[in-house]
Amino acid sequence: MVFRKNMGNPSPLLIIALVLGFSFATYNLVTMVMHNRSLPKLTVDGSDGGMLFDPVIEMPESVKKSTNAKLPFHVALTATDAPYSKWQCRIMYYWYKKQKDLPGSEMGGFTRILHSGTPDNLMDEIPTVIVDPLPAGLDRGYIVLNRPWAFVQWLEKATIEEDYILMAEPDHIFVSPLPNLAHGEHPAAFPFFYIKPDENEKLLRKFFPEEMGPVTNIDPIGNSPVIIKKDLLEKIAPTWMNVSLKMKDDPETDKTFGWVLEMYAYAVASALHGVHHILWKDFMLQPPWDLEVGKKFIIHYTYGCDYNMKGELTYGKIGEWRFDKRSYLQGPPPRNLPLPPPGVPESVVTLVKKVNEATANIPNWDAE
Repeated sequence: MVFRKNMGNPSPLLIIALVLGFSFATYNLVTMVMHNRSLPKLTVDGSDGGMLFDPVIEMPESVKKSTNAKLPFHVALTATDAPYSKWQCRIMYYWYKKQKDLPGSEMGGFTRILHSGTPDNLMDEIPTVIVDPLPAGLDRGYIVLNRPWAFVQWLEKATIEEDYILMAEPDHIFVSPLPNLAHGEHPAAFPFFYIKPDENEKLLRKFFPEEMGPVTNIDPIGNSPVIIKKDLLEKIAPTWMNVSLKMKDDPETDKTFGWVLEMYAYAVASALHGVHHILWKDFMLQPPWDLEVGKKFIIHYTYGCDYNMKGELTYGKIGEWRFDKRSYLQGPPPRNLPLPPPGVPESVVTLVKKVNEATANIPNWDAE
């Protein structure tokens, strides 16, 4: 994979007009100020962490760490007060604490951004900041729309000591100490195979006009996991929120993007600000499709894992053995879940062992 050149820098007036064009009367947000920088797209090879680049284009000096000094990042995730969200947050926070101070980690502080608007029973267990949800009915049942709005509020009200932020999710488990994968103005992100800007140009042109360059300037990412400088996120977050709402308002876009709509919105918002991400394939693995943990840092257990007793994946059918977070919508999974049968990939076995360790050590695990 190679770097891709950006088109010429858009004029400041055009950028400001585009951002303000996404504004809604519901919110009186601060006017955005953008950096007009042309940033090459970087891709990190999953084998040894080396960066690949087109030999015609030199690696920007800003991408090279000039010192060995630590660059800590604040871990932030958005959550609700539903039991389904709470048990995932508890497991996630357990593994954050286990990995935080190990060699190689650059994890700093931690915040659960609770967008239910009121305190819950985890306030004393997990560092939490309460923010407001979107006005009733605005998310139309797509609760993820609250995520960008939650980040906007948190960034405005919180005192964040670190210069970088990791946007994480409740269903993330840290399996290795996580260093700061970002490099200055280049945030780090995981590339999702199903985020395909080049295949959705017609839709994306509603939000990313031709004057901004080709749609390949939009990275194939979501907002999580992303490690990004705090000042960049402060600029992107209001645009991300407004683009999300604008996309949800457009029936064609809403139908096409579905549950990944807010991911596309973050990618578009970043591109509108001229921000491009280093794509780290080893940032995360997603069982059961990723078979080995290897050198990866985060397990994302968004998919159900269903197997027969021969250790064969049942592909969409409920297996004789299964682990699916959606089986526990009303309360936490029990302690000591049975391990999968022989032949199941290492990634799935590791996931269940990590869940079991956390639940065995978190006090009052059965509390909702």
